[in-house]
Amino acid sequence: MGKKHGVVTALLAASMLALAACSGGGGGSSDGKTTLGIMWWGADERHEATKKALDLYSQQHEGVSFKPEYMAWDAYWQKLPTLAASKTIPDVLQMDAAYLQEYVSRGQLEDLTDIDLNGIVDPNVIENLKINGKLYGIPLSQNAQGIAFNKADLEQYGIPLPHKDWTYDEFFQWAKDARAKLPEGKYPIGDTSTWDGFNYYQTANGKPPIMSDGGKTFTLDKDLFMKFYQTYEQFRKDKVVPPADLAASFLENDPQADPMASGTVMTRGATTGSVSALEQLMPGKVGVVNMPVGPAGGGWAQSTIFLSVSANSKHKEEAKNFVKWFITDPDAGRTLGLTRGIPINPVIYQSLEPNLEEKDKLGKEIYDLSVDQALPFYSPAPGFSEWVDTYKKEMDAVTFGQQSIEDAYNKINKLGQDLAAKAGG
Repeated sequence: MGKKHGVVTALLAASMLALAACSGGGGGSSDGKTTLGIMWWGADERHEATKKALDLYSQQHEGVSFKPEYMAWDAYWQKLPTLAASKTIPDVLQMDAAYLQEYVSRGQLEDLTDIDLNGIVDPNVIENLKINGKLYGIPLSQNAQGIAFNKADLEQYGIPLPHKDWTYDEFFQWAKDARAKLPEGKYPIGDTSTWDGFNYYQTANGKPPIMSDGGKTFTLDKDLFMKFYQTYEQFRKDKVVPPADLAASFLENDPQADPMASGTVMTRGATTGSVSALEQLMPGKVGVVNMPVGPAGGGWAQSTIFLSVSANSKHKEEAKNFVKWFITDPDAGRTLGLTRGIPINPVIYQSLEPNLEEKDKLGKEIYDLSVDQALPFYSPAPGFSEWVDTYKKEMDAVTFGQQSIEDAYNKINKLGQDLAAKAGG
């Protein structure tokens, strides 16, 4: 394609995009032209990169333009249920592992199993992502859950750095030993009151996830629950973790209020995607390690962000072509960079690697450290959002000394059993 022709096509694509952006509703077509509606969440950097990638697709595929919608995470998940209810979800939408099952169960997402991802996505990753044997989202990036630590402070106070594949027993012992070497007002680890923190522990110890079988099976192991939270109760007494009122004031990635960037807590949870923000707050001071493991392994390492196609799309084939292009086209790969994490396609990642900054390499390190011991990513089952909120509320009451661990267990367990019975019924 000549340079002049390319410029004209780009201008045409941009003007079509502007026109499409002005007209309400989903995608459409007229005069042999196709407009694909597409919706995603993220930060400005992701928005700008994605818009450039859409322009690129329009240049390469004459007659295809986009109607993009993009917003922050909270706004996205407030808007999507409304669109789902009226069957007006755009042709292509960004989907998250925490919600994928829910939208599949509602019949809102198209089966994408026929898209050939051979040599692009690890077959194990695809198998892990299938729901009832079908693929409903094209994975965009590799992600993993690990722990970030303040390398500089730990070295300063003579505390050994966390090591790969540390067990939960080693993690708890490390926290106690570190407490003895840290000055007043600094803490080795943070407290925990969310369901996933305990779910990591339960599954690492070889028990089933708290929610399985689409929420029809609920397993909250009482012995493990008591042991885990009694450990943290003792840690609060011994100042191994911050007091409840201080913990409640933490705000991740805020320069003053982030538990780790503020210099208050030596460690905190971090994912492949999130650790870069922490490294920017405290350059050169961040180290990473995988989640503590048990007999069954620990943590997770897989894709958690996808492009899905609406089951109600009138342009399913074009939408499928686009989502495959999104993870395979070299120019798209360069344009999108790491705005959705480490690209799922190894060829694209290798092309980006020479120019990566330290903050990006840390994300890859979390993934590489985690992948061999990783368990599946367990998201909340459909209908369990009330339970997730209740869990945090009841465990926060425990951290503030307002109720016993056993009372919290009884309330959380009863609600979970009730929801599972409802799902089964």
